[in-house]
Amino acid sequence: MAKQVKKCDSGRRSFLRNLGIFTAAGALASCGVKASDDAETAEESGKMTMRRNPNTGDEVSILGYGCMRFPTIGMRDGSDNDSLDQEAINALIDKALAEGVNYFDTSPAYCKGRSESAVGEALSRHPRDSYFIATKLSNFSPETWSAEVSRKMFEQSLVNLRTDYIDYLLLHAIGMGGMEAYEGRYVNNGMLDFLKEQREKGVIRNLGFSYHGDVEVFDHLLSLMDKGEVHWDFAQIQLNYLDWDHAKEINERNTNASYLYNELHKRGIPVVIMEPLLGGRLASVSNPISTKMKTRRPDDSIASWAFRYAGTPEGVLTVLSGMTYMDHLKDNLKTYSPLAPITEEEDGFLMRTAVEILQNDTIPCTDCKYCMPCPYGVNIPGVFAHYNRCINEDNVPRDTADPHYAAARRAFLFGYDTAVTPLRQADRCVACGACLSHCPQTINIPAQLHKIDKYAEQLRQGKV
Repeated sequence: MAKQVKKCDSGRRSFLRNLGIFTAAGALASCGVKASDDAETAEESGKMTMRRNPNTGDEVSILGYGCMRFPTIGMRDGSDNDSLDQEAINALIDKALAEGVNYFDTSPAYCKGRSESAVGEALSRHPRDSYFIATKLSNFSPETWSAEVSRKMFEQSLVNLRTDYIDYLLLHAIGMGGMEAYEGRYVNNGMLDFLKEQREKGVIRNLGFSYHGDVEVFDHLLSLMDKGEVHWDFAQIQLNYLDWDHAKEINERNTNASYLYNELHKRGIPVVIMEPLLGGRLASVSNPISTKMKTRRPDDSIASWAFRYAGTPEGVLTVLSGMTYMDHLKDNLKTYSPLAPITEEEDGFLMRTAVEILQNDTIPCTDCKYCMPCPYGVNIPGVFAHYNRCINEDNVPRDTADPHYAAARRAFLFGYDTAVTPLRQADRCVACGACLSHCPQTINIPAQLHKIDKYAEQLRQGKV
């Protein structure tokens, strides 16, 4: 397993304890959450902040590498080649390891089924005890629910990752499909018992789950632990400063991160954070918000605010980031080497910012691409990303009398054709509904595509 880093107490930590001061307050403190003080050693050394897994003693980097958005050949040469760029992936992972990142999260479902193999190839070039591998049993389709197929999926993950054990194994996206899907995927076929046996054998070191969707399933899994039927070594949830108190406002089927985190933390279950940026949404906020952020911390990126917020609660083990480009990785390394926890004033600012963001008519897409491929060729995440970007940049004209109307109209339409090829735009949607059951955010995708298509057509005709 990855090397453990010895920690020491510091004068600053003792000073804060004596005064009863902890930096995370406001919304976090209202739920009994305090900032972790694990960063003090990192502050002295200038290195990556580490968190200790209380179940195993693993020293895990607060920055985890999410392996869902790897670079492709086409990104490098401008072609349509969507094959993964293994050379670029190797360079990213080499840099991450060299800078203290040791947690790598993948899945059989990521990158059209190619992520695990890419991760396995990149990591196998390094000592096995220098990193932790997290992957998932991603048996979403009913065709994969049989014990035979699900076991083969797990065994194939070991092959793809070039390892004989998994450090962190997750039941993937429990809650999607409700209790019926959970029981079909993990209970009726005996897979939960099988995974527990693999943990006993050491093939799995930590067994946990990731959560999206129906909170009844989340509560049920915790009740199993309360009754002593299953011990969860960790859990993965979506947490960011927008979802902390407002997830249900974004979509009534979502669950506020404050509830999820506190239910896990009070049971001593380490928490892994996904979607700290909401698929990039919190890295591309509106100009007025970004100006306020830059005024407070002029040398920091907009994204760093969300990453610092996600890493502040003491029960967080690691925060996943899908770093496609080296610039993304370098910026996150700066944020977490070491982590400067969110202060009380900053927490209040971010809670006000969340309300301001909600007033914008953006679509809560996280660019997970679970909805893809569309049977009719629509680039669903691309359409949503362009629309959200234009809202944040104030390039969504609403009134022909606006003096900036012509420039905003041109920016929206030209940008649309540049970002999404015409044959993959929203007008290609026939509302077949194939995407609906795959969206973790439960977005009514056809309705949103229809709205965007109607708006774009009105712009073309100069009727908006």
